[in-house]
Order: sequence, then C-alpha cells, then structure tokens
Amino acid sequence: MVATLKDVAGAAGVSVKTVSNVVNGYQFVKAATREKVLAAIDELGYQPNLAARNLRAGRTGVIGLAVPSLSFSYFAELADSVLEASRRLGFVTLIEQTGGDREAELELLRGPRLSMLDGLMFSPLGMSMDDVDALNVDYPLVLLGERIFGGPTDHIVMKNVEGGYAATQHLLGTGRRRIAVLGAHVAERVGSASLRLQGYHAALDDHGLDLGDELVVFREGWHRTDGAAATQELLDSGVAFDAIFALNDELALGALRVLNQEGVRVPEDVAVIGFDNLIEGQFAMPSLSTIDPGRPDIAERAVAALIERIGDRDDTVGPPRMIEVPFTTVVRESSRVNASIPTA
Repeated sequence: MVATLKDVAGAAGVSVKTVSNVVNGYQFVKAATREKVLAAIDELGYQPNLAARNLRAGRTGVIGLAVPSLSFSYFAELADSVLEASRRLGFVTLIEQTGGDREAELELLRGPRLSMLDGLMFSPLGMSMDDVDALNVDYPLVLLGERIFGGPTDHIVMKNVEGGYAATQHLLGTGRRRIAVLGAHVAERVGSASLRLQGYHAALDDHGLDLGDELVVFREGWHRTDGAAATQELLDSGVAFDAIFALNDELALGALRVLNQEGVRVPEDVAVIGFDNLIEGQFAMPSLSTIDPGRPDIAERAVAALIERIGDRDDTVGPPRMIEVPFTTVVRESSRVNASIPTA
C-alpha cells in the first residue's frame, strides 16, 4: 500500500500539518521533529509527489550538500565554505553524509529527502563512471569531485593533474630526486588519486627520471593513520627517498609524525608536500607545504552554478558545464630548503 501523510504522522508521533511543513521545506520546524518525520518517511517509503510539484512552481530557499564524511578535514572545511557562500546568497544549506558508500549515494539521489530542497551539490566517492546515468535527475544538481566525468550536470573540478605536477616540480626544484608518493589507489581509473599520480609521473618524465613504482605507496584510506602507516612502511623497506608527495594533507600530517618520531629531519633529510591546504597544516611542526586547490572558490562556484540552475526555468543557462578552479602552490617549512623554487 502507498504510504500517506497520515501514516507518516502516526509513525513520527506528530500532526499531519507538521509532516506537511517538513516535506514542503518549512524552515521553522524543530530539528528533532524534522528528523523524526524524515526517519518515518524513509521507513514507510513515502513519496511526497504533491510537494515535488509545488517545488517545481517555486522555491523553498533550501539547498543541499552531500559529502562522504565530515570526518575528512577537507570535506568539513568545504562544507563550511559552502554554508558561508549560500548564506550570503540567501539560501539555507542542509548537509548529508553518505559515508562514501555507493548504495547510499545512489539512494540519496532518488530519495524523498530531496523534496524539501531546491537543488543539490553532490560529491560522490563510492560511485564511478559506470553510474553516470544516475545523475539524470529532475532537479538542479551540481557535481563535485573527480569520480564521474562527462555527466549531464554542471561539474566543479580541481586541476588535479596540474596540481600533482606542480607539487612534484616544486620538490624537484629543491634538488630532490627520490620522491615518494603516499596514497595511490590500486587500479583506479578515474579519481583524485589517479589524476594526482598522473601529474607526478609527468613531472618526473619531464626531468628524465624513471622511478617506476618503487616509491609509490598504495593506500586506499587517506586519513592521518594511513599516512603514518605508509611512511613507516617506506622507512622499513630500506628504499632510499629524499622527499614525499602525499596525495592529501591528512596523509602528509601522518607522515610528518612518523618522520619526527624516527629522527628523520624535515626538510633537511626529507622534504614533504601535501594537497588540499587544510588549515591545520599551517600549525604543524614544521608547517606543511601543500597544493591549495581553491576550496573557497570551489564552494562559491558550486553554489552560484546551482542557484543559477534553480532559477533557470526556461533552460537559458545552456548545456552542462565543467568549471575548473585554479590552484596555487603554498611553500612552507616542510619543503623550504636553500634552493631555487620554481614559479611554474
């Protein structure tokens, strides 16, 4: 049987009017009440078709941001930037965590929670190019990240290949030649890890260096613990290295910890650079060099693109756009040596 508003109200222990307020995006519903109603909607599989029709005719003033997990510092800082950008434009942002699970991501795209949103910014981690058709939805959607390309939505992307090249080029410019990489993913075809690794290899090729995979340490996880474990593995292997390019800052912070406890001097013995420009990297000992992918710019452009699509009732914005955000190389103590620093 098809669930009704009355069924949802009974399951949540609230009035039918309260359920109606939630599915129509009414802002002044207590958070605890809203969660009870949404839980009941999920449990009963209620589809608020009327709310969806009303949504097409107007706006709720609420947009969504779906990320794998706020336990990743990058996504926490991205969410903060999105909240600020959307607030300035008069929109409220609701944040959803998918855990990076493919099924959870697919369910989110077609789930009833979206009926209360004007549009969604979506950063998948479990989905892949095989899931591109799932992005064909009937509401404004802006894609973030590097898991899917060529989809039917606007897509805000980092310059991962160029950033990986710049990080490696910086280390080469300080005289390093045995540059290790932390955090590569086995057999990854499309994603941040494979793209940044591609930039690393391109920089080595341009300098006539062929290190093979001897200095590439594979790790599926990108947390500090993974960076620490990868660095310890590298040290225990006995393979000589004089620099580390960690594919994100969390890996780099874990690497700094292990290098310090093992008596390896940074940057004198081993230079280190990360990727993401997390705030905490400024306060590491030594402070962390990094590639800044332009996170505030990513947030601004994602929010602006989504709001433009929300207001585009006559399809005047045009076909899907891929919007690349520029990056910068941030040189700090972990790689600053008395050597020339390339400007490219």
